[in-house]
Amino acid sequence: MAARWGVTLVLLGSLALAGTVAAQQEPQNTGQQTEKVKKGSKADVEAIGNRDVGKGFNLYSLEREIALGKQLAQEVERSAHFVDDPVVADYINRVGQNLVRNSDARVPFTIKVIDSDEVNAFALPGGFFYVNSGVILRADNEAELAGVMAHEIAHVAARHATRNASKAEVTQMAMIPLILLGPGGWTGYGIYEGLNFGIPLTFLRFSRSAEAEADYLGLQYLYKAGYDPNAFVTFFEKVQAEDRRRPGTIPKVFSTHPPTPERILAAQKEIRTILPPRSEYIVDTSEFESVKRRLQAYVSGRKLRDQREGQPTLRKKTETASQAGEKKNGDEGDRPVLKKRTDDNPH
Repeated sequence: MAARWGVTLVLLGSLALAGTVAAQQEPQNTGQQTEKVKKGSKADVEAIGNRDVGKGFNLYSLEREIALGKQLAQEVERSAHFVDDPVVADYINRVGQNLVRNSDARVPFTIKVIDSDEVNAFALPGGFFYVNSGVILRADNEAELAGVMAHEIAHVAARHATRNASKAEVTQMAMIPLILLGPGGWTGYGIYEGLNFGIPLTFLRFSRSAEAEADYLGLQYLYKAGYDPNAFVTFFEKVQAEDRRRPGTIPKVFSTHPPTPERILAAQKEIRTILPPRSEYIVDTSEFESVKRRLQAYVSGRKLRDQREGQPTLRKKTETASQAGEKKNGDEGDRPVLKKRTDDNPH
C-alpha cells in the first residue's frame, strides 16, 4: 500500500508543480556580490554539480525514483498529445539538456513537448520532463523559456517529489494504529485504504519553501548555462499580469506558490548578491525565433483541423428505393406534367 501511496502522491504532487513559471525583471546586475558565499554551499554557483542538493529524509533511492518516474511517464504518454515536429522537439530537448548539464541533477532527463495552450511545464521524478507548447509561444525570448525549464529541473535536482511522498508515507503509517484502535478496527482500515486517493490533500502541492528553493536553484542553473538571469523574473511577472487581465491563465494549483512580489524580491536579491556579474548574457537566439514561428504554424494547423472535424457535415438527401422506382416509372419525380385538356362537351 505504501508503494501505491508513493505513486499517487508523486504523480499528483508533480503535476501540481506544473507550470510553475519564474518571476519578473529588475535592472541588469552591474554591482558586486555583497554576500560572502561559503565554498561548496548551495549558494556557490561554481560548485554546481558537486553540491549536496536534494539531501533530506527520502525513502526513495535514485534507482527507485527513476523507476517511479518511468511508470508515471507512461500515464502521461497515454493521455497527452505531443508535438511531433522533429525540429521543435529537438530544439527544446537541446535547450533543456544544456540546463541539465549545468544543474545539480543526478538523473538523466527525457524532455518532450505537449501540444497544449496552457502555460505549463512539469517534471516527474527521475527526470521525465514535459513542456507545453503554450509556454514556448508565450515566451518572448530563449532566456525566458530557459528560466521556466530551469525551475522545473531544480525540482528534480532537489528531489522534491520523492521527499514529499516519503513524508506522506510516514504520516500514513503513523495513522494506521489510530484507525485500527478506532471503532471500525480492521474494517475501518479497509475503508481508509480504499479511500486513500482522496485523503492526502495536504500532499498534492509542494510547499512554498520547496517552490522558493526551486526558484533559487533554477536561477543559478539559468545563470550557469549563460543566460540572462533577469529573464527568470521577466516571464513570471508577464504571466501574472496576463492572469490579472484574463483570470484562469495560471492553473489554480499555483495557489500555494509564494506571492509574486515575494518571488520577485527574492530573485532580485539572489541576482544582486549571489551571482557574479558578467559582461554578456544569452537573451535570445535566431533559432528560438525560427522554432517559435514553426510551432505557431503547427498549432494553427492543428486548431484548423480540429475545427473542421468538429463542424457539421451537409449531406445530399438520398432517395428511398420506392421513391426511385416511382421517379423512373411515373412522372419523373417532381417535374410538372402537361396534360392535354379534354372537353366534356365536344361539338
